[in-house]
Amino acid sequence: MTTISLPAIRLAGFHSTNEVAATSLPVDLPTNTWRTILRVVAPVAAGDLLDVSAWFKVTNDIRPVAYPVGVGAHLWAYDVDDGKGAARTADDWWRLDEDAGSVGMNVHRDLHHLVLPVEVAYQVPDNWPTGHRMTVVLRADAHSTAWDRDGDGLAEDRLTVDPYGRLTVRRYRPNQEV
Repeated sequence: MTTISLPAIRLAGFHSTNEVAATSLPVDLPTNTWRTILRVVAPVAAGDLLDVSAWFKVTNDIRPVAYPVGVGAHLWAYDVDDGKGAARTADDWWRLDEDAGSVGMNVHRDLHHLVLPVEVAYQVPDNWPTGHRMTVVLRADAHSTAWDRDGDGLAEDRLTVDPYGRLTVRRYRPNQEV
């Protein structure tokens, strides 16, 4: 468990987007085939407190045979100014909500539209490089034991990612005594 306690803070930035990046989530068995749903780039500094909230919608319209699909979501981040660009690997990402675990739920055809909210408070580490921005990303995965109904090993079923959602990063700075 992580406890964050700052005696006095002030709002230093508000960054938000509703530009949903993905249009679908492939349904497979592993729970590590993440897709980016929403992304915000925010200037941050060591010691900042980030209050991050997000939500998105998926639709289970799998046909002809309906089955429940588990949808999981996490908040991730990476240093956008680390110089790695397209060479960035999975090791360069970290979860902002690692202590909280996954947010997830099964979506059935009867439920149809599933809204998944995610929220976390995150303190930027003291060793954060000066002048570097952080990319905060909402990622999601869809999985089911029924995913390979035809036995060919291909994840052909997909959930629709609806074009609605929001990712907001509120950046707070500790008040500095004069």
